[in-house]
Parts: sequence; C-alpha cells; structure tokens
Amino acid sequence: MLTVSQAVEIAARAAERARAAGADAADASVAGDQSTGIGVRLGHLEEIDRSEGESLSLRAFVGRRVASVSSSRMTDADLDRLAERVVAMAKAAPEDPYAGLAPQDRLMHGSAPDLDLHDGGAVEPDRLRDLALAAEDAARGVEGITNSDGAGASARETVSALATSHGFAGGYRTTSYSLSASVIAGTGERMQGGDASHSARYLAQLEAADIIGRRAGERAVERLDPVQVESGPLPIVFDRRVSASLIGHFTAAIAGAAVARGTSFLKDRLGKPVFAEGVTICDDPQRPRGLRSRSFDGEGLPVSPVTLVDRGVLQTWLLDSAAARQLGLEPTGHAARGGGVSTSNVHMAAGTIPVETLLGEVDRGIYVTELIGQGVNAVTGDYSRGVAGFLIEGGELVRPVAGITVAGNLLDMYRALTPASDLEFRYGVNAPTIRIDGMTVAGG
Repeated sequence: MLTVSQAVEIAARAAERARAAGADAADASVAGDQSTGIGVRLGHLEEIDRSEGESLSLRAFVGRRVASVSSSRMTDADLDRLAERVVAMAKAAPEDPYAGLAPQDRLMHGSAPDLDLHDGGAVEPDRLRDLALAAEDAARGVEGITNSDGAGASARETVSALATSHGFAGGYRTTSYSLSASVIAGTGERMQGGDASHSARYLAQLEAADIIGRRAGERAVERLDPVQVESGPLPIVFDRRVSASLIGHFTAAIAGAAVARGTSFLKDRLGKPVFAEGVTICDDPQRPRGLRSRSFDGEGLPVSPVTLVDRGVLQTWLLDSAAARQLGLEPTGHAARGGGVSTSNVHMAAGTIPVETLLGEVDRGIYVTELIGQGVNAVTGDYSRGVAGFLIEGGELVRPVAGITVAGNLLDMYRALTPASDLEFRYGVNAPTIRIDGMTVAGG
C-alpha cells in the first residue's frame, strides 16, 4: 500500500496536471486501503476476505464550472489523460455560482496533527479467526441459544491524502479493527436474534471476545416471547445503542446544503433553542484514537472541536465552501471529500440523572433497543419508526416488546429530551440513554 508521502505526492501531481491541462483550479485526493476479514459459523471458518486497493479522485474548476473523475491508475501518463478528461468535462458542465476551492487564507498549514490513529501492527488472519471463534463460542454458550448467524473479525489500514492547486497538501493513515457476533435463541416462530459488536482504532483497545459473545447471546435470549402494547402516549427511553440516531437526524438537518435549499426542519433555528436547556452536543475531530477523527477536512481546512448545541441553543451550521458562499458565511471545516459535509466524533454531553432514576420515574413506557425501518421527514421533522425493546412498568424492564411504532416530531422530541448520566464513547456518534416523554405509540 502507498505510504502517506507517496499518496500526497501523487495527489499534488494530479492537481498540477489539471492546471497544466487548462483548469483554473483543481484538487485531488488519494485513498489507499487494505483489509482482512474473517467469518466463522458454528465453530468453523466460513470465509476469508482480503482486499487491497488505491484510488484517485481529481476535481477541476474552469471558471464556475466543475467536474470530477476518479481512477485506480496513477502513472504520469494516466494522470495526464485524467487531467485532460476532467478539464474537458468541466468546460462542458453548467455554471455553478458557488463552486470553487476553499478560501486560500483558511487552508491548514504545517504538518497534520498526530491523532494516534494507527497502531502500526499487521494482524495475521489466524489471530482474527481466533477472535471470531472465541466470540461465537461465548455467544453459543449462553443458555437458550439454539443457532448462530456467525461471528466476524476484521482489520483495516487506510491512507488518505489531499492536495489543492492553491497551496494545501497533507495526509494521514489509520488502522481500525472490529469484532462481532450474532446468534439466535428459541425455535420455530419463537426465534429471536441478538448481536453485539465493537470497533476500535487499536487492536489492544478491542473489547474481549467473550464479553462481546456473551452480550450477543444474552440479547437474543432476553428478546424471547415479546408482547405488543396498546396504542397511546407513553414515555420512550432510548438505549445508548440507538439514542445516537437522534443526533444523526439533527446533524443532517444542519447541513449547509439542506439549509440553503430550505429543505431542513431547522432552517430558521440558528441561534435559537432547539433542544432542552440542559443539552449540549459537541463535534471533536481531534480526539486521539477516535473512530471518526481526522487531521483536516475534505477541502484542506483545519479542524478543531466545535460546540454544535450549547445548553439547548443551536450554534452553527455545518458548511463546506460552496454552502458557505450560498449562505454568506464562512466554511466550518466539515467538508466531505466528494461534496457535502460530514461530522467527526459527535457526542451529546451526559446529563446529571443516573439511568436508574431516569427509568425509575417511568410508571409505564417503552425502553427501545432496536429501531426498524426509516420514517423521518427531513423537511418537517416528522418522526415514525418501528421499534423493539422492553415494556417499562413501575420503573423496571418487565418483558420484551415488538411490533410497535413510536412517532412524534423531532423538534418536539428534542425539546422534551432528558439525557441520563451514562455517556460512553463507544461509537463514532455517542449519546447517553435518553428519555422523551409523551411520544405516540402505535401497538400491533
């Protein structure tokens, strides 16, 4: 696989070739990837997957016209042909009044910060196989487990580089590892599945295989014999496995392009209360070993921690250069390569209430551990999702539930939201357990 310096050098040459072919400005990104994945089922090796590849994306601007091409071939001759093609495409493209590279005075200068995203170790397939087998063995060892969907372990290494024709060149590399198990409890029509997984930048940080396996088995068994509930308004408690999805709907709604088009339910909420007063949401691209950490954004701008919501009040949009020009604002360092925006390590700050208290205050409600299907209107904020989880009675989880739908409007839900104190940094986007009172439940 390419080294970081090799990837940066190829990206810089590609941008230079585009300028030489007639572009007014250009940028190029190079990505290298190698990964190994192992799958096991019922104690036997089922699959081994090994992949390795490199790709180049070149973007050229001719006036306010822009085009992009990509290739896996990166010799000098290939770069010349690619540059000629992308410039010809840009000349034929329609004008975009907001197109262009990021402001030159905003580019990151100097070396990319070291965020400790690469553990430097190659992992042998046998090691991954042993991890997957151990996770499945632990899952199948849980009483009540009758079958397995298998377990898997993977290791991945990436190199990312970006160069622009107006002065930026940088790159970094990462490693990531994952381990998962999925098993089945019960038989016939009683069958229920359960799964568990964990991902980390460093192999040494990966959760123990027996813990992941037992968790998967216990989740399957506890879901046996679900009941349905009556329709009506009830408090809904979102487990940490699914509570972060509420942040995902929020970050999509504050993307600059959606705001500029007027297709976001938050389009007129900047500087105004959106969440309950005690809620703070942050985005931290510089978290060491973070699953979504990055050294710079997709346009070469520096990145830094930013508060998206401060004590309930919306603080900023997520802006690449095009959306910033359209809205008359400055880019925020959230540009994604290929267009649009992306966040990094986002989390909702922990509340002050222990999860036991959050549940204990619910006389009757639903504890959600799984979301099913898609049912969110980005324009209106209307929310309707199928869910599975547990019935809460007297502050306790009493029996599994399934075949129900919960509904509301995201603005109302955000304002009624209460976070527990059990925040855990486990995923790319994290939130504590969340309770929302008064949502509508539709039973089966």
